[in-house]
Amino acid sequence: MASHRSNRPSPSEYNPFYAGYVNSVPDGDVVETLINQQKAVLEWVEKTSAADADYRYAPDKWSAKEVLGHMVDTEWIFTYRALRFARGDQSALPGMDQDQFMAGANFADRSLEDISAEFSGLRTASIRLLTSFSEELLSRTGTASDSPISVRALCWIIAGHCQHHLKILKERYVVPNHA
Repeated sequence: MASHRSNRPSPSEYNPFYAGYVNSVPDGDVVETLINQQKAVLEWVEKTSAADADYRYAPDKWSAKEVLGHMVDTEWIFTYRALRFARGDQSALPGMDQDQFMAGANFADRSLEDISAEFSGLRTASIRLLTSFSEELLSRTGTASDSPISVRALCWIIAGHCQHHLKILKERYVVPNHA
């Protein structure tokens, strides 16, 4: 029964920084949202040419490929946190500096299809892991980025982060000559 995955985390389960992500996720089973997002991302990739994947809507912004790569990196980190805390690990985990990650990444050198395949494989693994969590495991907590956070909140943040960036990809990464 998936009903326990439909319980939105309370604000006490995560740092207020993540409220926008959590609140952007539609009501219902968060795993269903993750499945639907995977399909939406893959549909976006299918419609995006290699040239369009390198598009930046402003000089200081990431390319579309880099946004997708950032989505991948962030999902790796947040799923790893969920796994650690679900398993009862109480080690405090460090934060993630997205700019440092991007500086060390090579998304510009990779094809959109390659980054998409990594996203799809990772999302499939994330879904399988998060589906396995009981209510007890979802309620477990740990510390990441110097703040307490529940496994449930991490599931919703993963979905909310993807929702946020998918919206940006669809709204801002429309190549002017192809709109």
